[in-house]
Amino acid sequence: MSIRIPSLNALRVFEAAARHLSLIRASEELFVTQGAVSRQIKQLEESLDVLLFERRNRAIFLTREGELLKNTCQEMLAQLALTLQKLKGNPYDRPLVVSCEPTIAMRWLIPRLSDFHSRYPAIQLHLFTAGGVVDFQGGHIDLAIRRNDFNWGKDCYSEEIGQEKVGPVCVPEQLQDGGINLEQSSLLHTRTRANAWARWGEEAQQAVTSRQNSYFEHFYLSLQAATAGLGVAIASAYMIEEELINGRLVAPFGFVPDGSRYFVLSAEPFAQDERRLVFLDWIRQEFQKSDEALGSLLVPTQLCPHSTLA
Repeated sequence: MSIRIPSLNALRVFEAAARHLSLIRASEELFVTQGAVSRQIKQLEESLDVLLFERRNRAIFLTREGELLKNTCQEMLAQLALTLQKLKGNPYDRPLVVSCEPTIAMRWLIPRLSDFHSRYPAIQLHLFTAGGVVDFQGGHIDLAIRRNDFNWGKDCYSEEIGQEKVGPVCVPEQLQDGGINLEQSSLLHTRTRANAWARWGEEAQQAVTSRQNSYFEHFYLSLQAATAGLGVAIASAYMIEEELINGRLVAPFGFVPDGSRYFVLSAEPFAQDERRLVFLDWIRQEFQKSDEALGSLLVPTQLCPHSTLA
């Protein structure tokens, strides 16, 4: 059986609206009116006889069918853009320069870059580690991965890729009857996330007191210390995904959102450079894969079956 494929323009309009979950932002990106975006999507839904968006309280949300079409459109448009670049005889000679916070770069991003290179071999990617304010022009940086724990200003384009989830972690040998007593444990602190324990205590509604406290200069070092059995550290679920899955670390209280989120930042609109859209789509998929791999550990503390005290 053959099926009539919608126009490329209709799929492009749908992809922009699906990525932003906003008709207004899609129209701004594509330099058309909001009405034109709305008409294209309505015509696409009618031609497919499928509802792609749900409209609730003046906001739009993807249906299951819409999510499936979005993922396919993004892969298709990315591959098409790369092929067109090759046909024009103008491959990507200049690398895509990405700045990333050190801990997530070392513990989460770098182990996944081989997948990116295998899927998009035409894109050269250079990775630098840094945190805080991004000097796009001075550092010749195209994209930056940051948590929104500082103000990056109105001139910066940003796209959310994931929600931070944190919780106490330790080696299994420190558990007693499946739980842990924080008051009797050595708590590991880090100066780069000085309020991590206090914020977790508020979100998880757990008292955080201990007679023993150790301090480390960087978040990465506190995680290494926890892995070495030196105490209990507050960890990002993403940054210890491998240790949780293989059982080297356990999370007796599960994980809770700490209020911060991860973003990809750009000094220019993402749509002006197809490589940026490719990277943005890829890293969003990787965050989603991590959420699925971590599974039940990402439920709130009060619902987590491991939230018992010894």
